[in-house]
Amino acid sequence: MTALFALRREFEETVKEVSDPAIGRTKLAWWQNELAALAAGTPTHPVSKALAASLPDVKAECPALQALLNGFEMDLDQARYLDYPNLRRYVQAVGGTFASLVARSARTKASADGSQSPGWSAPLGEALLLAQLVVETGNDARHGRIYIPIDEMQRFNVTAADLINRKYSDAFTELMRFQTKRARDAVRTALAAVPASERRSQRTLLAQGVLASALLDEIERDGYHVLHQRIALTPIRKLWISWRAK
Repeated sequence: MTALFALRREFEETVKEVSDPAIGRTKLAWWQNELAALAAGTPTHPVSKALAASLPDVKAECPALQALLNGFEMDLDQARYLDYPNLRRYVQAVGGTFASLVARSARTKASADGSQSPGWSAPLGEALLLAQLVVETGNDARHGRIYIPIDEMQRFNVTAADLINRKYSDAFTELMRFQTKRARDAVRTALAAVPASERRSQRTLLAQGVLASALLDEIERDGYHVLHQRIALTPIRKLWISWRAK
């Protein structure tokens, strides 16, 4: 599980923390080769080696790992999305794929059927990413990426310049209220779909879900001031919320 989260972070840093897209593509090409080496049983990166040592069938998981990498590659191809259906392609590729990997890993650890992704896992992963995009609205905009669909920004009369220049307004508040509600509703629906028989083994994703919901509530109480700061829960509060997740 730790190795999966570490790999996701490696992919994310590869495309989001480079100023030159050419460098990002070079790093992506390296990871493409590393995934091939992982499938062949000859990984070189510490995270890849950890996956090889912990996943029961690494080769079977490589297509999903490849799909996850391809999802992050979309960040090098486009920084804006025309509408929600287009954004959802990214959300499915990154959020849904990763949650399915985590869910299968947890199923295997619990000696259950780890060969198939539970049907609720991808929707929960998508919901978690939607929540993350709300939290990171300002930071993403400062790095040239806006994940709020263009048609929705136009509907609420908010421009890309407003986000980049940290301009708060009634229109921005209404836009973020809409984005937050969609993410929160998606998280709650996805959490409710997790069957009782899997809730114990899937505590990692359940904890992420309740933490995301609590963070969205906090953002709402703060008035959606996400352009100049990254609103977060305190460590103690996160521990308490996670402990109660079941």
